[in-house]
Parts: sequence; C-alpha cells; structure tokens
Amino acid sequence: MSSNPLDDIRHEAQERRRFLARVAGVVASSSLLSGLPWMAPLRAQPAGDAASDRVRIGVIGTGSRGSLLLQYLLRTPGVEVAALCDDYSPHLAEAMAAAGGKPKAFSDYRKLLAMPGIDGVVIATPLHQHAPICLAAFAADKHVFCEKSLALTVDECKAIARAASASPRVFQVGHQRLFSATFLHAHELVRAGHIGPITQIRASWHRNNDWRRPVPDPRLERKLNWRLYRATSGGLLTELASHHLQVANWYLDAAPLSCVGYGSVNHWKDGRDVYDNVNVLFRYRDGVTLVYDALTSNRHHGLEIQIMGPRGTIEGESGKFYTEEPPPAPAVAALVRQIEEGRAATVAIGAPSWKPEAKSGEVGQSLRHELGGGDGTELSMAAFANAIRLGQRMPHMIEHAYRSGIAALMGQAAMDEGREIAWPGSYQ
Repeated sequence: MSSNPLDDIRHEAQERRRFLARVAGVVASSSLLSGLPWMAPLRAQPAGDAASDRVRIGVIGTGSRGSLLLQYLLRTPGVEVAALCDDYSPHLAEAMAAAGGKPKAFSDYRKLLAMPGIDGVVIATPLHQHAPICLAAFAADKHVFCEKSLALTVDECKAIARAASASPRVFQVGHQRLFSATFLHAHELVRAGHIGPITQIRASWHRNNDWRRPVPDPRLERKLNWRLYRATSGGLLTELASHHLQVANWYLDAAPLSCVGYGSVNHWKDGRDVYDNVNVLFRYRDGVTLVYDALTSNRHHGLEIQIMGPRGTIEGESGKFYTEEPPPAPAVAALVRQIEEGRAATVAIGAPSWKPEAKSGEVGQSLRHELGGGDGTELSMAAFANAIRLGQRMPHMIEHAYRSGIAALMGQAAMDEGREIAWPGSYQ
C-alpha cells in the first residue's frame, strides 16, 4: 500500500482492468460462448475512464448481500454507483460510507428509479420485495439485476418473467454459478459425455447456526430476520436450494416435472415459521431425480452438489471430477504388466465372495479456476455492466431465473401440503 490513497485507487483500477482483460481473452478463445451465450458480454475489453464508457448503477437493498455486490461494483472498471437505497437507515449509512459518500441516498426505491441518468439497478432486497421493485424498474425502462430467488409466489415469478421478456433492457438474476469457472468446466464435461447421461443429482446445504441476526429493537425482528418468516421468505428452499436447483435445471436443460418433500422445525423452536430441516425429491424427465436436503443444526456434510452418471461424478462446490474407472495405481499397473509378461509369482488368496461397497477413495481431478477462482459473483457484476454498455441482452437468463424460482416454490408447497406438486407451466 502506498501513502497516497489516490495511488492505491489507481493501482486497484489497473489490476481490475488487467484481470477483466484476461477474462475477456479466456472467454473469446474458448468454446464457452457456443453453449453459454450469457457469457458473451465478458468478451468486451474492460472499460476506460471515458464518460461514454461509464455505466451508472443504483443499488436497492444494502444489507449483507447488497453490501457484497456493492463492493464488487465499486471495483468494476467503468461502473459508477450513482445511488443507494435502503429503508433501514443503519444499512444505508454503512453502504454510503463504503462508497465514499459519493452516491445519492434514498429510502424509497421509487425515488431512486426516478433519478435522471440511472442506467440500471441491482436489487438485493428481501424476497417479498423482488416483484414490486423489478416490475417498477422495468416500467421505468431500467436494466435490472435481481438477486435470487426470483419471487415469493408463482404469480409473481410469472409477472417478472413476462416483464423481462417484454423489455428491451438487460435482465440478469443472481445465480453466480452461471459465471463460475468450476461450474462452467463441469458443464463442459457433462456436455462432452465424460460422466455419461446424468442419472441422479444430489445436493445439500448443511449449517449449524440459527440463521438469526442481532436485533437492536424487538420491533425490528421481522424486518431484520425476514428470512425466518413466510410473509417475507421461502426459507431454505428460496435462500439456499434455489442455487442448486438452477444448476440442476441448467445441466439437465429442463425444469422439474414434479416434486415431493418433508419439512419441519425440529431444532430452532424460536418462533420462526420457515422450516429448519428440509428434504425434497424433484422428478425430471427420463426418470432422473434431484435429491435435495438442507438443515441448520449440523454442518458435518456442508455444501455440495453431486452430478452423477454411469461414467463419473462431478462435485461442483468442491470442484472435483471423479471417474468410475480411475487409472490403476503404479504398483497395481506394474503387477498387471508382470502378469501379462508371465513374471508374477502365484499367490494363494482367500477372501469373502462379497464385500460392502464402501465410498470410493479416489482423489479426483480438480476442475479449472482460470476465470478468477471465485464463485462467479464478481464476474456476474462485470457481465451485467458490460451487457448494459453493449446494449446486449443475456440469452436464457429469464428461463434460468424462472425455472429455479418456480422449483423452489414447488418444493415449499410440497412440504406444506404433503402431496406431489406439479410444474405449473410456462410464464408465456
């Protein structure tokens, strides 16, 4: 770090430009665009300092997720965070401080949308606010980035998808795995047949905490702990499962046909009305299933999604590929050669005719990380800015948002109603 803050800022901007220039080269020289066209905006070389390159963004919702997205936006060349909005003043004050006090501050998103010169908005509010803000942003002719999950109800998901489809503006949803090098590489392996046809997907998200945030005043309980209440959240399905549902829908190129499930509050009996333990089985075409479970009372198994076929397994979160027929160890290979050449001694062997099929001990092959090694969030922000600058809508983004958002709500309904819930159809 230098003694001059301006020098540090200039150095950071240069580093971000170099990084995005490398990404542009990787994307342009690879086969990514043929099957993943939403990556196309990342081909653009990073913007300079000219006013014509500048994209002016407003961030609506500056809590934990909104603050993270703000940090990435502030580091993205050619982006000016022109406005911030939150109806909880402490969050807004913290975000304004992080942005150096330069953006205009609002407590009402409608006033931000009416601000002259705003090109697009990043929406990172509680789930129940996604639909009204998205629809207002499209009506105001803004480009829209909306965090996952898409909306709180099926009707709201359909309304957002229809509005995004009718708008000429960019629409992007906060499924960062669409921009993750690990998941992009895994998708290439699946398309190339390295695991064979997908026969099952298993996904889990296990934590051991109450998912609760400190509340300075009891009257703010439902406002700050909105994830714990049905009026504002879909709980573990919308907040966590939506990520893995998007991956499953993406890799299978399909939406689930139906699902069944069970949910309960079996540990955190603290007044919440969203489940703390969920188990849902999603049925896809050709008999393929996604087995999903999440809980907040044990973290042993952590976070993972396993895509399985007769030839191999991909673990997306840990970035590993396992083949069903790994190459033999050197000692085994040498023994095989000795047998083939008639040089191996006879050894008496006595063993049981059957043994349990224990978990594979294969180390696995690491998936690549050359787009930066993160989870894709940073590149998703750069792609949004570039798409606005280029006037280039992102193909398939609406479908990704709709399929994952609806699937999460299907899982919630299946647990609530104790019956199989069918796919409710297209938004069109």
